[in-house]
Amino acid sequence: MFYFTALSLRRAAHLEAETLRLQLHGRDAELRALQAQVNPHFFFNSLNSVRALIFEDREAAAQMIDQLANLMRHALQSSQHATVPLSAELDAVRAYLAIEQIRFEDRLRVSFDIAPGIDRVRVPPMALQTLVENAVKYGVETSADGGDIRIAAQRSSPADGATMLRIDVANTGALREPGNSTCVGLRNARQRLQLACGEHASLELRQQAGWIYATIHVPELA
Repeated sequence: MFYFTALSLRRAAHLEAETLRLQLHGRDAELRALQAQVNPHFFFNSLNSVRALIFEDREAAAQMIDQLANLMRHALQSSQHATVPLSAELDAVRAYLAIEQIRFEDRLRVSFDIAPGIDRVRVPPMALQTLVENAVKYGVETSADGGDIRIAAQRSSPADGATMLRIDVANTGALREPGNSTCVGLRNARQRLQLACGEHASLELRQQAGWIYATIHVPELA
């Protein structure tokens, strides 16, 4: 009886381990599929920016291509990981904004407010990039006067005492009725946040005093 009991327990433990392995494998596959949905859209936008300038200012177009190469390097390296350091994600965002700054010139005004000591906190790759692209598309591109974008990151402590990283991407403007691409992009970003960082990760969108705020909360994984 003891033998059969031990054998049953061993089989149950093996089945539980196998089930967990399959769940993790499925989670990883889902996360990679979601990341793959972001990169093509991101690169097509960047290539369109280069194309718009290449016949007008070759030197500026060359600068765009250099920045695009930096972005491609980041995307290729980060695609192998569920999370990347915040510093790497910010470098990619700065490269993207450098491209758009050439295209929009003084119509695009950007500021950063990154708290010290959080560079190594890990975030899903391209999550911040998606929000910045939306801010450019809906807050700058649609306005004749352009717009302002503010990117801020700091630690926050919710009521339960857990340390979280809060990232705000804000742009001047007003919320519009979301289109299909916007809904898909935001839903994709939320899914990737929770798959990579757990159920406590979140993405919120709100309007306040002439600004649109996209706010990410992720647990500190560094």
